[in-house]
Amino acid sequence: MTGAEPQPTVTPLSSGRGVTRNWVEYTRVRELRGPLLIVSGVEGVGWDEFVRVSPGDGGSRHGVVLDVAHDVAVVEMLEGTAGMDPGAVRAEFTGAPYEIPVGEGWLGRVCNGRGVPLDGGPPVTGTRLPVGGTPLNPVRREAPVEAVLTGVSVIDALTTLVRGQKLPIFSPPGLPHLRLACQIAAQSGTGGESFCVVVATMGVTHADARFVREALAERGAAQQLVLLLNLADDPVVERILTPRIALTIAEQLAFGESGGRHVLVVLTDMTNYSEALREVSAARGEIPGRRAYPGYLYSDLASIYERCGRIRGRPGSVTLVPVVTMPGADITHPVPDLTGYITEGQVVLSGSEHARGIYPPVDALGSLSRLMRHGAGAGRTRADHLPVAAQSLAALARARQVRELTEMIGTAGLTAADRAYLDFDDAFRTEFIDQGATESRSLDDTIDRAWRVLFTLPTAELTMLPEALLESHGGG
Repeated sequence: MTGAEPQPTVTPLSSGRGVTRNWVEYTRVRELRGPLLIVSGVEGVGWDEFVRVSPGDGGSRHGVVLDVAHDVAVVEMLEGTAGMDPGAVRAEFTGAPYEIPVGEGWLGRVCNGRGVPLDGGPPVTGTRLPVGGTPLNPVRREAPVEAVLTGVSVIDALTTLVRGQKLPIFSPPGLPHLRLACQIAAQSGTGGESFCVVVATMGVTHADARFVREALAERGAAQQLVLLLNLADDPVVERILTPRIALTIAEQLAFGESGGRHVLVVLTDMTNYSEALREVSAARGEIPGRRAYPGYLYSDLASIYERCGRIRGRPGSVTLVPVVTMPGADITHPVPDLTGYITEGQVVLSGSEHARGIYPPVDALGSLSRLMRHGAGAGRTRADHLPVAAQSLAALARARQVRELTEMIGTAGLTAADRAYLDFDDAFRTEFIDQGATESRSLDDTIDRAWRVLFTLPTAELTMLPEALLESHGGG
């Protein structure tokens, strides 16, 4: 499909930041192929450049440059190409990546993966910023030192989330990772300080999107939530933009002129994001790396994960909880593997715990928060928090050894102490880990539960708890 000779027009365009730059408009559309718009005769166009498209019917559509070869640009349309007449299309290359307005107007809003409202409200307005963000100066980063409490006992007690941390959830397929992510988003807080949550879904079904909206409705009504929903049938290029848009919004709520908030960003699912990145990379003809993912997958994921943190001299913070599903329950799959290198720990979900009916089905021994000691303990949470967590994990490890021994020799050959560890293991699951999907537990309740479970063991086995602590809790 060939149009007239290209007649590029240069027109000034304001970026919304007091800067005027030029965009170039082309009218020669070579082909429409599914969601792709192929424009020839272009000059100076780059990858990921934002494109405004006039389809000729008085409306407006948008796209992102997927590939450029010589004078031909391949544009992926965010709204598709249905009903477009190639001879009437005008493509405006803006010379810049995708930009969004930022500010408090996002609070309480539900939008699609590129920030277009789905809640019937007006478009969000404000100063526009590119979604790629600005890297935080490492010298100005402040160390994470205060906890973000999720109301989920096994996370708050054993893998405490700290402000400014990035703590992923690793999940085999079919486990309730989305339910857990929504529970964390709905219940988390910092103890009365200004707090809000940005949730971005990538590649979820319509049923899952409805579940997310219902689960977070109360937080949204309180103007403490920004919800971005990228669905499975949305364009893959939108899926690549979605987490960047979420973090751009979060950065301004935390560090902008009217910021100062502590912002929790939940991204689900980063494996769907990586699949979209692989699809775009293949379309560009790039040399594939491990399992056909692009060779730059590590740096691309790092460009997202490293946008969280705290800045010295500013009151806000951005904390990140990405959800990563593990195809085939393989934790060495490229996406969880590389995520583990970049982030500061992980919460691992277990298929065996899920089969026992435990929710959340967290593998406590496989989970870790590397920054927990910076945000928990005396002056942070409770003075007995860290000793109780250490003793609980040690007892769980011993209980696992006893369980394996039991499978070989049976219970008849076990000592009284060994049987106590089996009782502890069962009690830890049912009385400590297991809780309702809408049940929010205070930290005091969580640690008190841990104490009660620990006291199913003989006091002589609680070797990691100081004697003074044991006496104060009636175990001396």
